[in-house]
Amino acid sequence: MKDIFFAYIQNLQDRITSALEEVDGKALFREDNWVRPEGGGGRSRIIENGAVFEKGGVNISAVHGELPQSMQTYFGVQDADFFACGLSLVLHPTNPMVPTVHANWRYFEMYDKKGGIVDQWFGGGQDLTPYYLFDEDAVHFHTICKQACDTHNLSFYPTYKKKCDAYFWNTHRNEARGIGGLFFDYCKVTDEMSMQDWYAFVSAVGDSFLDAYIPIVRKRAHLAYLPEQRDWQEIRRGRYVEFNLVHDKGTLFGLKTNGRIESILMSLPPHVQWVYDHSPPEGSEEERLLQVLRSPKDWI
Repeated sequence: MKDIFFAYIQNLQDRITSALEEVDGKALFREDNWVRPEGGGGRSRIIENGAVFEKGGVNISAVHGELPQSMQTYFGVQDADFFACGLSLVLHPTNPMVPTVHANWRYFEMYDKKGGIVDQWFGGGQDLTPYYLFDEDAVHFHTICKQACDTHNLSFYPTYKKKCDAYFWNTHRNEARGIGGLFFDYCKVTDEMSMQDWYAFVSAVGDSFLDAYIPIVRKRAHLAYLPEQRDWQEIRRGRYVEFNLVHDKGTLFGLKTNGRIESILMSLPPHVQWVYDHSPPEGSEEERLLQVLRSPKDWI
């Protein structure tokens, strides 16, 4: 399974970066291949200063070796080895009318000292972080997510949408990072789902990403905006940074397994503001966004 999934994310990275370069029309992805001393490595692709994307990354990695002590404690195991591979992407557009997007699809195996698999699972999802809320864009994104889920199990979309709303929650701000999407983790063998079934589901979600995001980008990328709206975008980007550094499990896993710092922190936007005790004007579009973020909404 690890070979099948790693081949899949290599191909998916190619498809996604090609599509994003076409949409941007100016910038190309810079490719950076790296090696992890303890085992494995990855292929990072970064886009910067484009006509549409101010900064973004579409990274794949496959790492293996002895599970660090901190992670052995976390999983409640001893003397375990691991293999993990995945694709992780974050895109920060220049125009505040275009939402930031994040996605991740991953696979994990854990082994005993004889090399036998003692645990394995899939995880991942995709979620949208707008700065100005266009309801039809939120509906579109969630509709594509639901369609990818429904072909496998009608309970997946409501379940993983709810998990997404719960996971991407900035507890210290009491608000969501964005308008959600899908989040699933520890997808293991059950009576109903084999690992091949989970692979089919996760790859269907991965395949849906471009359909979920690109139409929104094309619709909003050339809308006019004011300097004040750009300021609002940068203030909200600050909340994005706070979530990734305080709560995000993927970031923490990468740091605790001696991951590549440049790849782990590629999710951070280049220009951010922290304004003391900022509140948007009453009745403004900015305030409307906050109202939705403080009470997750069913878009379908």
